[in-house]
Amino acid sequence: MISLPRPEICSLPVPAHGGYCPAEWRRLGLDAGTLIDFSSNVNAFGPSPRVREALTRVPIDRHPDPEAGALREALAGRLGVHPQNVVVGNGSSEIIRLLSIAFLERGDPVLVLAPTFGEYRASAEIMGGRVISVLASEKTDLRPDLEAAADRVRRERPKLAFLCNPNNPTGVHLSREDVQTLVETREETLWVMDESFVSFAESAWPSVPLSERRNVVVLRSMTKDYGLAGLRLGYAVGRPEIVEALSRVKPPWSVNALAQAAGLAAIEDEEHMRRTLVLLRGESSRLQEAITRLGWRAAPSSVHFFLVEVGDGLGFRDRLARDGFWVRDGSSFGLPTHVRICARKPEENARLLGALERMARK
Repeated sequence: MISLPRPEICSLPVPAHGGYCPAEWRRLGLDAGTLIDFSSNVNAFGPSPRVREALTRVPIDRHPDPEAGALREALAGRLGVHPQNVVVGNGSSEIIRLLSIAFLERGDPVLVLAPTFGEYRASAEIMGGRVISVLASEKTDLRPDLEAAADRVRRERPKLAFLCNPNNPTGVHLSREDVQTLVETREETLWVMDESFVSFAESAWPSVPLSERRNVVVLRSMTKDYGLAGLRLGYAVGRPEIVEALSRVKPPWSVNALAQAAGLAAIEDEEHMRRTLVLLRGESSRLQEAITRLGWRAAPSSVHFFLVEVGDGLGFRDRLARDGFWVRDGSSFGLPTHVRICARKPEENARLLGALERMARK
């Protein structure tokens, strides 16, 4: 008899993501070369020029450092922690998977505050975890119900709890006090605080000290703010025992030499990142205001992407695509009446607004 995958794998849906969608573009008959991608929430200004220079010097005929030692040390120095508190991964999405592999057994409850990034559910279900979803209401601009979440934690006693802050796709950024209250709800629950978009938030607060707790691990993505999406790079900060557990289950050489070199070069030129993120914040505010004036409701957001209520998200996306603009349909987040739009460079945002103005007149 042919061996079959575990039942969890057979019934697992593939999470949908924004960004590069060549199969979908081909299905719709779109020219990928002319589309402007507003669905991806990566820094549209791209990486520092130093990154491209560094990539030309990488020897690709030998294995990368399996521990990404130089990058770990650079990140640790930047964050004010010891290198043993940092693990580097092939994007923060790999670390999300590693957390489920390292800590979950079949049947373990896992808390997710929805709507949010689909990889939390996927990683838990791969390991047979039982996902507990606490859904935010549109009546409160999709801000999570923290009392309901704390109540579920006390009753269900989850092994892991995923907290995306700022949240994708809503852009909601919880305060230090709110997060502190949640992680103190139950000491035995490991809180995974995903801060992939924290650099984009003007109101960001220092969260790394929370990783000194035995029940908190902080995730960061270098693909978003530093513009390294094609290379895949992220890291986690936590107690040494958490980092060691993740390192034990991480595939060897999962962070390639190009990504490691790019990460080091990006950290050395943080001025590029800070300057471009300031520009993106301004562009996002202007874009939201203009879309609101056209008659659609743009939800409040602390970052450079935001949800827009349009009635039929998929139809709205396809109509814009025919004009050369790609936005994220909200269906995969459980928000079929919304699209998610991410601000880009000024000239690209102006072109999108032109297309939206034409749609509004019809």
